[in-house]
Amino acid sequence: MDENGRKFVKVFTILEKHGRKPSRLGPILQAVQEEYRSLPPEVLTYVATALKVPPARVYGAATGHAHFAIKPKGKHIVRLCDGTACHVKDSLPILDAIRKRLKLEGRKNTTEDMLFTVETVRCLGACGLAPVVVVDDQVHSQMTPPAGVRLVEEIIAKEQS
Repeated sequence: MDENGRKFVKVFTILEKHGRKPSRLGPILQAVQEEYRSLPPEVLTYVATALKVPPARVYGAATGHAHFAIKPKGKHIVRLCDGTACHVKDSLPILDAIRKRLKLEGRKNTTEDMLFTVETVRCLGACGLAPVVVVDDQVHSQMTPPAGVRLVEEIIAKEQS
């Protein structure tokens, strides 16, 4: 079986788990993204065909929600809140420090080694803890640029050991 065949076996299993129901498109896309860390276009086309829905519906769901990613994300997701409370408490220097440490320049938000993806979000709902950084769904409050860099360095150290 070639690489594409193996790729679609996993999608086939996900589709079967959800009964191939178009009404389960959201959970299907979530499961696919967990498997691949993104929603590759060829997989989206396969999902549309398997669910017997227009590809535009699947692509619309995949591109219309911030949770979904067409481009692969890193193993560790770093989300920096830039909502009003966090912004007022200087969240952007934290972002700059983390991006500098990870050598992310311009619009690039995923490291070459696919270890990190760095994102900003409008609000994490933890305004009283501002500024906030969430790493792999773990909330870190009252962050500073050096503390943000330490978080990243701790993950790098664990990954290398």
